[in-house]
Amino acid sequence: MPYAVGNWNMSRRVAIARNGRGLKTRGTGFVGVVPPRLLAGLLASAAWCSQLAADPVAQLQVRVHRVLPHDAQAFTQGLAWRDGKLYESTGRRGRSELRRLDPVTGQVERRQPIPVFFFGEGLAWAGQRLAMLTWQAERVLFFNIEDFQQAATIRYRGEGWGLCHDGDRFVMSDGSAVLTFRDTATFARRGEVRVTLNGAPLARLNELECARGLVFANVFGEDFLVAVDPVSGRVTRRVDASGLLDEEEARAADVLNGIAYDPERARFYLTGKLWPRMFEVTFVPE
Repeated sequence: MPYAVGNWNMSRRVAIARNGRGLKTRGTGFVGVVPPRLLAGLLASAAWCSQLAADPVAQLQVRVHRVLPHDAQAFTQGLAWRDGKLYESTGRRGRSELRRLDPVTGQVERRQPIPVFFFGEGLAWAGQRLAMLTWQAERVLFFNIEDFQQAATIRYRGEGWGLCHDGDRFVMSDGSAVLTFRDTATFARRGEVRVTLNGAPLARLNELECARGLVFANVFGEDFLVAVDPVSGRVTRRVDASGLLDEEEARAADVLNGIAYDPERARFYLTGKLWPRMFEVTFVPE
């Protein structure tokens, strides 16, 4: 709780009588005058603590089922699964690409460079199109999933980080604690939700994957993932993904980034920027 006033015991019953200057409390736990704003804070804190007690964040860890090669030159920004194939977007200006990967061997089957002035970011599919965000250019690039030909470019405002599609709409991150919902066809903004972990905003949300009615997110610079309830914004699961690379690999690699989900086999794929390996995993209790 952010406040401690007198000998306040939130578990005891307290009678409250209003007066012109604030709220006077009377009972076995506390005697004194509490200003209305302070009382509101106390009550909000009590409700928050009660919510945490009722709905704790599940603590999970990664169980690795298979390891496959990954291009250590790929600055992975987005990862998606579709019809037995992995699709990947890579970043860095002049080196950003859209790729299709073989999930058995990890080999790149097709690649499509994007214009040199774009820095590729999050990736998602909807229907027969792949959508790739750009970091600061405020453009989303749409590609035909079969031949990788660019089909459309649509403007949006702000930075683009992560992207997924929940079957009805796109979900987008911009590095803040806010997830934005966007129309599948027009990419117009359709709402947003603020993400919280244990009641506090969780910023630096990065690559996203929509799976099992939740939004799974990398947190930039961290070795854990979170699963977000897209209605309330509350983090319901925290997944420890540390230790996937050995010490030598980790020294040459960048951050964890890239989540894809195969719904038929109920398996996730995880990798990172400049990682030499990709991991087929499930999330299990610690």
